[in-house]
Amino acid sequence: MSPIDLPDDEPKIDREIRIARMRRELEDLAGGSFISGNSGDVPDDLEEAFLTRACEFETAPQDAYFNRLIQRRLDIPPPSELDDASLSSHLQQVISVLATLSCFLHDTDHLSDRELYAWLWREGLREQTPDLSTIGGAWHLSPIGSGDQEGMAIYLRYYASEQERRRWHQEFPCDRLPPRCALPYNRDRYLPHPD
Repeated sequence: MSPIDLPDDEPKIDREIRIARMRRELEDLAGGSFISGNSGDVPDDLEEAFLTRACEFETAPQDAYFNRLIQRRLDIPPPSELDDASLSSHLQQVISVLATLSCFLHDTDHLSDRELYAWLWREGLREQTPDLSTIGGAWHLSPIGSGDQEGMAIYLRYYASEQERRRWHQEFPCDRLPPRCALPYNRDRYLPHPD
């Protein structure tokens, strides 16, 4: 069959093959637990774009932001070695350089500068994450982002709207809803955000 005689659905077949190949690759990367399927509601071109992005994300080089900051010659001493003034200065430097790496903090207004810096130094910057410089996008980093019970209680106490608090109480009536408290700090609105 010459190229002129190709059936009209050839590009559709090629796309289906690419989608099937990406699904298999993602299943292999996830140890067989990746779930993907087009329910018919999503056009093939959108599914292909999503799967392409998912493959890029899953195969991107991994490292911790702590190491990325050190590679950029940023001094990140332990919090115990810093007085309050120098700690606040180091925190601002960390936040600024993270933004250049497309890593953005949020949900930090319940923490003092020292508490935030200590969390970043101990936990927040230590997680292995994909290098977004190779694929684009933004990484969002939150001290309450793990979804654990303590983080959820902090979210409900400080960040959740009244509507979100009511919905939570309706869905989990046996859970004690923490009292709503005013945020002790006003940092988040001044933090860098992705464009």
